[in-house]
Amino acid sequence: MAELKNCLLPDDLYYHVDFNVWAKDLGDGTALVGMTDIAQTLAGSVIHCKPKAAGKKIKFGKSLATVESGKWVGPVKSPFTGEIVEVNAEVESDATMLNKSPYKKGWIVKIRPTDMAADLANLQKGADAVPGFENYMAEKDLGECIHCEGFDG
Repeated sequence: MAELKNCLLPDDLYYHVDFNVWAKDLGDGTALVGMTDIAQTLAGSVIHCKPKAAGKKIKFGKSLATVESGKWVGPVKSPFTGEIVEVNAEVESDATMLNKSPYKKGWIVKIRPTDMAADLANLQKGADAVPGFENYMAEKDLGECIHCEGFDG
């Protein structure tokens, strides 16, 4: 697992640095998508997550969910063009899961990309994303990731 200023970046995930999201290829034509450890740190304590509904068609770069914290409200942008096939009900009912478990329990949606291979080719995997996130963190003046109690990656 790559680590950058206390921020975790699991090696088995794909990252879109500019959108600050991760994707996990499930091997069945679908992928999970969520916010990175860096994104949850920047957002602070997340109080609300409203994903788009299952069945919704999403285009690359468009919002697949809206997240609200005490200091930020904004979109979670999709690293894929495709269709949302499942929404994480646990995150919808307890948005703090995005802070506590951004890579495990904190996935936001499962999506079926129109062209998984092409979309994954535009993402960076594991440690390959570190230089991009270093620059991103410098631009945002983010010192270190802050993990809440119960954080499990």
